[in-house]
Amino acid sequence: MDHRPARAGIGHVRGVTDDLTRPSKRSPSSTIVIKLGTSSIVHEETHQPLLSILSSVVETVVNLRSHGHKVVLVSSGAIGVGLRTMDIPQRPKSLSKKQALSAVGQGRLIALWDNLFGQFDQRIAQILLTRGDISDRTRYLNAVNTLKELLSMGVVPIVNENDTISVSEIKFGDNDTLSAITSSMIHADYLFLLTDVDGLYTANPRKDPAARKIDIVTSVADIRAQVSTSTLGSNLGTGGMETKLIAAEIATGAGVTTIITSSKIPSTIVDIIDYYTTLRLSSCPSSGTSSPVPKLQTIDLEHVNSSLNLKRPPHTVFKPSPVPVRDLKAWTSHTLYPAGGVIIDSGAHAVLSHRESGGRLLPVGVLGVRGSFASGQAVRILIRCSPEGSVAEKSEKRSHSAGPDEKAGHVYSEVSLSRTSSSSSLVGDLESDTQTIMDDDMHVMHDSEESDSWEVKEVGRGLANYNSAQMSRVKGLNSSRIPQLLGYADTEYVVENITIRIPVN
Repeated sequence: MDHRPARAGIGHVRGVTDDLTRPSKRSPSSTIVIKLGTSSIVHEETHQPLLSILSSVVETVVNLRSHGHKVVLVSSGAIGVGLRTMDIPQRPKSLSKKQALSAVGQGRLIALWDNLFGQFDQRIAQILLTRGDISDRTRYLNAVNTLKELLSMGVVPIVNENDTISVSEIKFGDNDTLSAITSSMIHADYLFLLTDVDGLYTANPRKDPAARKIDIVTSVADIRAQVSTSTLGSNLGTGGMETKLIAAEIATGAGVTTIITSSKIPSTIVDIIDYYTTLRLSSCPSSGTSSPVPKLQTIDLEHVNSSLNLKRPPHTVFKPSPVPVRDLKAWTSHTLYPAGGVIIDSGAHAVLSHRESGGRLLPVGVLGVRGSFASGQAVRILIRCSPEGSVAEKSEKRSHSAGPDEKAGHVYSEVSLSRTSSSSSLVGDLESDTQTIMDDDMHVMHDSEESDSWEVKEVGRGLANYNSAQMSRVKGLNSSRIPQLLGYADTEYVVENITIRIPVN
């Protein structure tokens, strides 16, 4: 038995967790990701660790584990702890100094977590990631498998960005984004973004007395027009409310219920999960006990809560997407750094906006290419913001005339590009093909120069099956022309695993 004395501020936890009332057997076990920012870990001015908050977080995690939940902690604070260790008054601006401070602070930060969790014999593991680490599909899957294995072993993984080696091109940007991607990787049920306020407000509640808290968000895109996200976070951190909205958009798109609440009382996390567990169980059909527990996105939260008259813990909840994007599409959309872009017509955009399309793009729907990229790299899916009467509008009319089915791309391209029935010999066909290929090359050179001047906007992302030069040669053509122009055809689709973030209105 461990006879180590309990540290100040957490010695009472063991007694508290022993007396917890466990939920009923029907209460679902959840996978939970908790993100804690630098301002919640170290004091903004003295850089001293905020032991009271850290101890409460440890108590909360142990509490959740005792209820059968699996927990991942995303912890910032390495640079903040490094500032205290090296007795440096403020966060430096140079990248090399920040990376050096991160190297100093990360070891002490994980030691602090290990010490606190060690009071309850709770094992932890350190996982340091960069976007570059998971931009490779194999390494991404290895990270997923490691996280899942640790959770199955009863370990609490503590994730942080590897600031020591990160550069701008491979940074997540902030740990809000990292926590969202982590929750997507492990198919978490909840993502808690702990901050210095108890939810999402229409304005900064410290400065605007008229600021109103928003309890339920069903669409991040729709809520942006209603709130002010001008807060930039603390002097030590890199985030603010805008980064939390980005994180919520990523996580809810992957089917993860995302919650913003205060870091000052971490035990609120337990109350919130109990609250939603009660709502879900109360929404079960009364006809039988074996009915599955309804998912949160299928419940009218306000209606169920009013009927039960439950006390709602302070927080903002972002309801998960009813049709989540996971696995390969989620990886393509959020973890890869896009190398270039593919401009599509509005007909292709309309087709790809439907889940039934399979997220696959035929060359006939491509108007142009931006940048240079290799086969297998992530690309932005772009649409043209064009004036009336332009080439893009003509293409739009052509695409829409084909109807809503994706395979219609074959129909209209084959009609416009097929040989006439009067072709009477193989020699005639070969001569026709050769002349068409020469014409296509001239067409590609002209269109490439023209498309470079177009104003475009990103609507999604996908994985390129052909490089940028090859895609420029086959754009706008039927997929049967690919072998003639490129000499081979691995697939009829130029881009696959497309996730459309901005569907057709």
